[in-house]
Amino acid sequence: MANALQTTSELFKAKALSDADIAAAVEAFMADHNTSAFLFGEGYRIDLAEAVRAHEWASVTTANKGATDHLKRAAVRTAILLARPEKV
Repeated sequence: MANALQTTSELFKAKALSDADIAAAVEAFMADHNTSAFLFGEGYRIDLAEAVRAHEWASVTTANKGATDHLKRAAVRTAILLARPEKV
């Protein structure tokens, strides 16, 4: 249960999640901004929509029609890395 409190970034640093896992989460959010239960790594779940909504910069940037795709992806990645996924 200790992993439940770790951020995605901490799990990535501990090699519990890969860069491909993070990239897949970003892609999933970009494809559908309402994605909630996203499974990645070895048994972790994250609510992508909530992660982005909870991160002010990501929330504002993804809603900005003038923001570039690259900037939106960077904002989403940051929100995901700072989120705290659940161990399932």
